[in-house]
Amino acid sequence: MIWSETGPTRSKARFFENRRLLSLVLAGALVWSVASIDWGGGVVHTGGAGALKDFVLALFPPELSLSFLRIALIASWQTVAYAVASITLAVLIGLPLGVIASGTLAQSSRSRIAIVAGVRFLLAAMRSIHELVWAVLFVTAFGLSSLTVILAIVIPYAGILGRIYSDLFNDVPEEPLRALRSAGASPMRVFLYGRLPIMLGDLLSYSFYRFECAIRAAAIMSFVGIRGLGYEIRLSLNDLLFSEVWTLLLFLVALVLLVDYWSTRVRRSLAT
Repeated sequence: MIWSETGPTRSKARFFENRRLLSLVLAGALVWSVASIDWGGGVVHTGGAGALKDFVLALFPPELSLSFLRIALIASWQTVAYAVASITLAVLIGLPLGVIASGTLAQSSRSRIAIVAGVRFLLAAMRSIHELVWAVLFVTAFGLSSLTVILAIVIPYAGILGRIYSDLFNDVPEEPLRALRSAGASPMRVFLYGRLPIMLGDLLSYSFYRFECAIRAAAIMSFVGIRGLGYEIRLSLNDLLFSEVWTLLLFLVALVLLVDYWSTRVRRSLAT
């Protein structure tokens, strides 16, 4: 009786000790990172405050002429086109890799360890390089083209999606799956009729979030010379036309809000 009472107490004590240790490690890492920054280095822009003031005041009002709104609308459409193509390919690549990385379809434990380790290494390699670095590499290989933007987004996003998908499939509770296994269902049927339906809402939610990220990434990719919102923002910034920059930024915000609204509607339709 004494052991049963002190056991949970000791476990709880170990938990709080580990949490304190983790907090100390994080605090130490924060202090080290702050101390390592060269706060006094660099060149100070003495006119930055005035430029920032001009930029903020340019919001009232932004550029709303019909000719520029047409330019912003076309640039938004191009950005969305890049994002849709990129996230579609990323999901088509990341989903099967995520299923394999989860190990839910492996027949034996030995093959499961080898396959999971290999695919997880591939996913880590894909997502470890930022899309801007991929863009520079693909510009060298293919030049300034739509393929450059799409591939630069697809590779890291497929790696990210594959990792998240695999974790979601592994987080499915075992209770609903035991009935399928007891009925003689194969691992593939357990996945199709058990894991996938349970996690479908979470899969869609995160996929829509990555779609929002793909829109922003496509806009940033436009800075390398591909037409889109980023390209138009760069042109306006070069001419110090801050009111046009605000209009383009508002279009970008509107795109993200539309995707968020669409995601919410889809999740609610699945819940009903």
